[in-house]
Amino acid sequence: MNATPETTAAPVGGASAAQGDVTRRDIEAVERALIDQSARGPVLTFFTTAIFWLLVSVVLGYIASKKLHSPDFILGPEWLYKLLHIRSIVNPIFEHLTYGRVWPAYTTAMIYGWCSLAGMGVATWLIGRLTRVSIKAPAVLQFGAWFWNAGVAVAVITILCGYNSGLEYFEMHRAARLCLFIGYLFIGIWGLILFRYRRQSTPFISVWYLAAAFFLFPWFFGTTEVLSSMPLAGVMKNVVNAWYQNGLFNLWLGCIGLATAYYLIPKVINRPIYSYNLASIGFWSWIFLGGLTAMTRLSGGPVPAYLVTLSIAASILMIIPIATLTVNFVRTMKGHTGLMASSPTLRFTFVGTIFFSIAAALNVFSALRSVDSYTHFTSWAHGQLHLVTMGFFSMVMFGAIYYITPRLVGCEWLSRTFMKLHFFGTAYGAGTIIALFLFGGLATGFVLNEPTADKMGFYNVDGIANAYMPVKTYIGYVLFGGAQLIFAFHFLLMRLRIGQPAGEPTLLETPGEGH
Repeated sequence: MNATPETTAAPVGGASAAQGDVTRRDIEAVERALIDQSARGPVLTFFTTAIFWLLVSVVLGYIASKKLHSPDFILGPEWLYKLLHIRSIVNPIFEHLTYGRVWPAYTTAMIYGWCSLAGMGVATWLIGRLTRVSIKAPAVLQFGAWFWNAGVAVAVITILCGYNSGLEYFEMHRAARLCLFIGYLFIGIWGLILFRYRRQSTPFISVWYLAAAFFLFPWFFGTTEVLSSMPLAGVMKNVVNAWYQNGLFNLWLGCIGLATAYYLIPKVINRPIYSYNLASIGFWSWIFLGGLTAMTRLSGGPVPAYLVTLSIAASILMIIPIATLTVNFVRTMKGHTGLMASSPTLRFTFVGTIFFSIAAALNVFSALRSVDSYTHFTSWAHGQLHLVTMGFFSMVMFGAIYYITPRLVGCEWLSRTFMKLHFFGTAYGAGTIIALFLFGGLATGFVLNEPTADKMGFYNVDGIANAYMPVKTYIGYVLFGGAQLIFAFHFLLMRLRIGQPAGEPTLLETPGEGH
């Protein structure tokens, strides 16, 4: 049970094994190569389109951040528009792109475009590897991927044109939601069928998380679609929306991200997970408690008090899975942290798990009513969103893409310099964005809760928040966006098979280089 996935050997025929004609390692190598070959088309489709939406989301995020402190902002140098005599054309476009439209388009592109597509690509490869089953009919998966992409495109365009369902992170048009759901059916049902016909008798912990994610996503997505179309009161729609957000971040992105970390960390350092019992406790407590914490988002609102109290209690109990997961990752890495200096996969993945622990701990902290009174209606919630999407999930997905892509295209990454720039730009850019959202939220909350504040104090809240926004825009989003441009170019070279010859992986530094 504690063995790393690819060190668990398949049974070998007695005669062949006795004669030494075919070793277990040979059989496993051929088996993995066949699985990778079958997964190549769908997984690269997922990764390529996910990176496209990542770049789109970065541009939209920059515009949204800039709009908060410069409402008349237009993208690009103004002198260029004047030189081309198109200033009169550009002005109406950017006046149309208000913050209220750009922000939900940004979060939609980030969550459903980059995060979900990258996650499904990694999950596709992991399920094939861990169930030891080649992908049958990969065209079905690719069809589902393109249907999902069509849904994201419709969602972003309609939001920018003014449509909004009024449900946070579910703002997309019904046509977009239909495309997403149809695309998911082709992807998710395939994953569950592959799990059903797995050749590994006892599923690994990563497979547990992936099976949960693939089973639960259509449940809360479809249920929210049905309930949101019913004539419910405004309060009940908020309850449904909070429940959906909880499932989206905890049970969809959270499960895929944790499954990936549980695979990559032991695989790269070539040792088993520290404790499979802790992993089991962490999984079941995460699934059970993660679905009960939703109503903390409505603390102080016109909802039954017992619902909020139950969610607060569940949030406090989330210390159990947070502690077990953190201990498992840290103890597994014990004595091997030096490998982070050379392995891009390990560096991205382990830093992602650190962001996970911080995000989960802050969720517990902010669930308390005394804390929520300071953080509610501030940018604190945006900081928590970016901790999950930019900090935890994106870092783990980058680590997975660095690990998986060479196994699909037949060459290694071209440049260690590109990988270093990508890591530092992502880490410092995302860290800046997250920190300023959180600090800006706290600063605003303290002003709003100042008992001696007069009416003018309330109006000055905007000025306090604006003190943080230019730094977030010009440093945070620029660093993060520049890193993603480098990563997209590096990935494009891999798609074109322009890289190092297949063999030893491209490392951030060769062992002993830094000594």
